Amino acid sequence: MSQQRIRRERTAVAALFFTNGALFANLVPRFPEIKADLQLSNTAFGLSIAAFSAGALLSGLTAAALIRRFGPGGVAVFSSLLLGALTVVVGVAPTSALFAVALFVAGSADAVTDVGQNATGLSVQREYGRSIINSLHATWSVGAISGGAVAAAAMALGVPRVWQLPTVAVACAVVCLLSLRALSDVPVVTDPAAKSQERGASGTAVPVALAALAALAIAGAFVEDAGSSWATLYLGQMGAPPALAAGGFIALVSFQFVGRLIGDRLVDRFSERTVVRAGGVLIAVGMGTALAFPTVPMTVVGFALAGLGVASAVPAAFHGADRVAGLRPGTGLTIVSWLMRGGFLLSPVLVGALADAASLRFSLLSVVVAGVAIAVLATALAPVRRGPSPSAGSPRHR
Repeated sequence: MSQQRIRRERTAVAALFFTNGALFANLVPRFPEIKADLQLSNTAFGLSIAAFSAGALLSGLTAAALIRRFGPGGVAVFSSLLLGALTVVVGVAPTSALFAVALFVAGSADAVTDVGQNATGLSVQREYGRSIINSLHATWSVGAISGGAVAAAAMALGVPRVWQLPTVAVACAVVCLLSLRALSDVPVVTDPAAKSQERGASGTAVPVALAALAALAIAGAFVEDAGSSWATLYLGQMGAPPALAAGGFIALVSFQFVGRLIGDRLVDRFSERTVVRAGGVLIAVGMGTALAFPTVPMTVVGFALAGLGVASAVPAAFHGADRVAGLRPGTGLTIVSWLMRGGFLLSPVLVGALADAASLRFSLLSVVVAGVAIAVLATALAPVRRGPSPSAGSPRHR
C-alpha cells in the first residue's frame, strides 16, 4: 500500500474523530435554552439526558456485527451522518417526548460511531506500523472544543439554534462523505499479533483479558468524569470565584489533550504498558497531593496532572481490546467500549453518593484509587514498544 494512500486514510479517519467531537459539543451549550423552551423540570430534563446513555448501552453491542457486515469506515461515516441529523432533531424538538426519544436514538448512533471510528483508526494504525490512536483521540478533543466554541459564538451573536445546528450538521456531513471514499477499503481484520497468540489462549484467557481492559477503560472514564462533573463544584466549595472554579476542568481537558498529542511518540518509545502505568501513578500522586493540601492552585495542578496521566488510558484499552485473541473482528473493541459507557453512567452517581455520605473532598479520593487501578491494570497491555516504522517515521510499505 502506498504512503499516499495510507496518509489519506489517516486524514479521513481523523476527520471522523473531529466531527464526532464537534457534533454533540455544538448542541450541549444549548441545553439550558432547550430546557426553558420545553418547560422541563430538573427531573424531566435529567431523565431526558440519561436517555442518551441508555440508548448507547442498549445499542452499543450491535457495532461489531455492523462493522463485519459493512466495514468499519462505512459504519463510522453513516452513523456519524445519523448522529448529525439527530442533533438537529434534539435541538428543534417541539415536545419533551420527541426531545427524549431523539436523545435516545442519538446515543445509539454515537455508540456505534465510537466503535466504528476506533476500529478504523486501529486498522490504519496497523498499516502505519506505529501508534497513531492517541493523536486521533486528540483530534476528537479539538472537535469538541471547536463545536462548543461555535455554539458559544452563535449564542453570543443571537443566531437561533434552528440555523446553527443544521448548518454544523451539514458541514460535518460533507466532511464525513468526503472521508468515505478514502476509508471504503479499510479492512475488517483483527490485529495479527492477536492471531499469533490465539493457539495458546486458554478458555478463561479471553474473558479475563476483556475484563481487565474494560476495567482500565472504566477507570480512565472515572478520572475524566471527575474533571467534567465535579472539579468546578469542588473548587467553588473551596471559595474560588466562578471564573477560577472552572480552572480544574479546563486544566484536566487541556493537559489530556497535550498528553494525547505526545502519547503516540511515548508509546512507540516505551510501550503502551509503560506509558499507561506511569500515567496512573501521575494521577494518584497528583490528585493525592492536591487532596492532602487543599488549596485552589494545588487543586488545579492536581486536575492538570490527572488529565495528563489519563490521556492514553482509554486509547490503549481500545487498542488492547482489538488485540484480544480468539474474538471475531470488532468484538473486543465493542465490548470494552460498551462497558466503558456504563462506567461513565455510574461514575457521577458513585461520587455523588460518597460526597453526600462524607464530603466531596473525600469522594474525590476515588480518583486516586482510579489512578492506582490504571497503574495496576496496565499489565493487560502490550509490554513491548512498537517502534517507528521502517521508513524513518513514514507509513510502512506493503
